[in-house]
Amino acid sequence: MPSLRSRALSVALIAAGRRRRFASAEAVRAQVAESARRPASHLPPRSLGRVAEVSRTFVGAWPVYDASPRTAEPAAQVLYVHGGGYISELVRLHWSMIRTLVTEAQARVVVPAYILAPRGTADRTVPVAADLLSGLIASGGAGGTVLIGDAAGAGLALAAAQRLRDRTGVQPSRIVLISPWLDLTMSHPDQAALEAADPVQARPGLLEAGRLYAGTLATDDPRVSPLHGTFAGLAPLTVFTGTRDVLTTDSRELLRRARADGVDVEFHEEPGLPHGYPLLPVPEGRAARDRIVELIRSAADE
Repeated sequence: MPSLRSRALSVALIAAGRRRRFASAEAVRAQVAESARRPASHLPPRSLGRVAEVSRTFVGAWPVYDASPRTAEPAAQVLYVHGGGYISELVRLHWSMIRTLVTEAQARVVVPAYILAPRGTADRTVPVAADLLSGLIASGGAGGTVLIGDAAGAGLALAAAQRLRDRTGVQPSRIVLISPWLDLTMSHPDQAALEAADPVQARPGLLEAGRLYAGTLATDDPRVSPLHGTFAGLAPLTVFTGTRDVLTTDSRELLRRARADGVDVEFHEEPGLPHGYPLLPVPEGRAARDRIVELIRSAADE
C-alpha cells in the first residue's frame, strides 16, 4: 500500500492536469513550439551553490554542469542524465536529486543539458552521451563511476552504455535507471491498462515525443529504444519503477531480457507509485534516494 502522502500526491497530479502535456500529439507539438519561442532555463538553482562547487563547460553544443562537494574530495563520480520526454529541460526535481547525490553520497555529479528533440535526435545524441561517459570513466579519480538516468534520460543513459560497450567494452561501476523509458514504440499490450491509472503520462503524446527524438531512425532502433538492443556485457543494473506508470512494462521487460543475457539486475517495483517516484517528496522516494546513495558509496569503495 502506498503511503498517504504518495496517494495524495497522485490525486494532486491528476487535479493539476499533468497528463494533458502528453494527452495528444498536438499537445506535444505545442510544447515543442513554445519551447522554441521561449526556451526554458536549465540553470541549477542558486541554492545548489551553497553546498556544491558548480561549474559549466561545453561538450560540442551541450552545456555540461559539474557539481562537487564543497567540504571534501568526491568519493565517486556520477553521470546524471535527466528525463522530460526528450522535449523538456532539467527542472527543480532533477536538481534536488543532484543535490542529494552531492551532499549525501559525496559524489561529483556531471549533468549534461543535452539538445532536446526535434533538434536533438538519437543518432546525434547517443554518441555524445557515450563519449561523455567514456571520458568520465577514463578521468579516474577516487571511487567508481555510476551512470544514472531518469525516464527519457534513463533510455539515453542505457543506449550510451550499450554503445560504449560495443565500442570499447568499458562500463561504469553501475547503471541506475529511474522509471526508464526504453521502448519508444509504446507497443506493449499491457500499457493500455496501466495508462488508465497513470496520473502523469499518456501514450499519444509519448508516441509523438518518441517520433521527434527518433528523427530519421525507426523507433525500434536500439539507439532510440535500447530495450531492443542487447544486454550482455553491461554493468550491473538497478531499476526503480512504480505500478501507476505506463512505462512500467519497459522496466519489467528489461528485467527479463537483461537477466537472460546474464546481467545482474537489482529491481524495485513499488505498488501504487507514479512515474519518477524516486525524485518525489514522498517516503518511498526518500527510501529510493537512500538506496541510490548507498550504491554510489559502494562504488566509491571499489
